[in-house]
Amino acid sequence: MAKIAFIGLGNMGGPMAANLLKAGHSVSVFDLNPAAVESLKAQGAGRGDTAQAIAADADFVVSMLPAGKHVRGLYLGTDTAKGLIEVVKAGCLLIDCSTIDAGSARTVADAAAAKGLEFIDAPVSGGTAGAAAGTLTFICGGTDAAFEKARTVLANMGVNIFHAGGPGAGQVAKICNNMLLSVLMVGTSEALSLGIDHGLDPKVLSDIMKVSSGGNWTLEKYNPCPGVMENVPSSKGYQGGFMVDLMVKDLGLSQEAALGSQSSTPMGALARSLYVSHARAGNGTRDFSSIFEHFAKGDKA
Repeated sequence: MAKIAFIGLGNMGGPMAANLLKAGHSVSVFDLNPAAVESLKAQGAGRGDTAQAIAADADFVVSMLPAGKHVRGLYLGTDTAKGLIEVVKAGCLLIDCSTIDAGSARTVADAAAAKGLEFIDAPVSGGTAGAAAGTLTFICGGTDAAFEKARTVLANMGVNIFHAGGPGAGQVAKICNNMLLSVLMVGTSEALSLGIDHGLDPKVLSDIMKVSSGGNWTLEKYNPCPGVMENVPSSKGYQGGFMVDLMVKDLGLSQEAALGSQSSTPMGALARSLYVSHARAGNGTRDFSSIFEHFAKGDKA
């Protein structure tokens, strides 16, 4: 079993670190939230006062952070702290599971390579439920050798592990996926609302569309209409799951990438506009399926 330093214990990182512990790895954790650290400590994790302290003798570093600036600061250093590439031992593999811009991932990968280290960008799909169940999808960017080594750890947290290409490729693939997800969620919400406005039962309509040409993941796994599907955020007041603010962030990344490559993404741009408006209406911390309320009569958004 490996010695792993896990940094970032939020809604996704906490359960991921817990699954590494269940797999028998020696895991030390760090987060700015003391309660998150204590929760993992109670499950058998070690802890340190700094990220640098727990990373110094680790075989793997796994990070799950909010944005590119945090990832750059962790690995490259800040005015007040050394970057992890300066403190980890030779042969340590750096795995970042955050969803960030591809440019930041490539910058960290290049800096790590200059120190003789390997860095993998491995953003995830599957949400908090997937993180808890250990069924995440990992979308990786990095060298072939680093990917094969990373699989030995990622397999304890997920079931689908893809190698999208070189450094940064994981991030590009992830934002493509999330852009499509946002479009599907908006379209599904729009179609269900249209049916409801004409007197249809949303569950019956969902069942029809699931097995017809409009079928998609949101209908099958994550219906946005309250009461249609059990154990999804729409039936829990849109609590839990993937926050609107995070979808806004990811859609911003997709549009930045589209500008950089001069790609045409009109549906992605419209989805971003709708989600920004939804967030500004006070829905930022609710699940992204709450966009359904934007189309429903009596909309609270």
